Amino acid sequence: MKDKQISIGLVVALDYHNPFLSPFDEFQRFKHHPSIKPLLEGGTVLQYGARTLNEGGFQSIPYPIFPGGAIIGCSAGFLNVPKIKGTHTAMKSGMLAAEAAFNVLLEGAKMEVYWNSLQNSWIWKELRKARNYRPAFKYGLIPGLAFSALEHYFLRGKLPLTLKHGKPDHEATETASSHTQIQYPKSDGVISFDVPTSLYRSNTNHEHDQPAHLRLRDPAIPELVNLPKYAGPESRYCPAGVYEYVPDEKHGLKLHINAQNCLHCKACDIKDPTQNIEWTVPEGGGGPGYTIM
Repeated sequence: MKDKQISIGLVVALDYHNPFLSPFDEFQRFKHHPSIKPLLEGGTVLQYGARTLNEGGFQSIPYPIFPGGAIIGCSAGFLNVPKIKGTHTAMKSGMLAAEAAFNVLLEGAKMEVYWNSLQNSWIWKELRKARNYRPAFKYGLIPGLAFSALEHYFLRGKLPLTLKHGKPDHEATETASSHTQIQYPKSDGVISFDVPTSLYRSNTNHEHDQPAHLRLRDPAIPELVNLPKYAGPESRYCPAGVYEYVPDEKHGLKLHINAQNCLHCKACDIKDPTQNIEWTVPEGGGGPGYTIM
């Protein structure tokens, strides 16, 4: 029998509270679930990747015009959260921005036309209709599911009020003393895999002699705050093992950043509890080399 080729993914909300939770290891454990494992057995792993989804939705859309350009697609948060789909809105917003830019060059119009066109398009209607799904879950899983069912089957986005989001993702992480460390099973190399093996399949590459695109606003924060208070969560929420605490010359632990392994998922820029990590664009177009994703 020929090897199966299966596409599988896991969505993990970054506003989880447990600092010991590792999305990567949760994914590997998920693949061993009795209902999932039989589907993967005999298959071939072709590629690995990671991406943080902009799930703010309608309430979080920024003003997309800036001098010399415009924000489109997922960069502006045009993601339909309940459907976890944003390709169609990205394409449409790109078309609207291109039309506006063409009129700017040809007729001297203002780029603000893009903002007006966006609000009059089906993108705006679709995102507004789905605006209350994600914020409903700040009240808990069961209330969130109940409200989502009510919204989907009965209200259909016509609720006369718009729910607000809770606190930012980086404020959701609780202290390590409030949780018990999670013991994840070791990968078997058949169904589940470790980070280095998965990272190899992402074709990630950055030139080693370029400045690191992952920077710390305060180099002392990881050892003074993140490690003692949150048990170093950056070593777990990163799906590429970019951040690791290694022994230093004083027999303590120091944060080491393997920027060349970065998958460009942007989780660190969002989830770091002290907002000390600054994600910048790397030189030379480096990063993951997805060919079939």
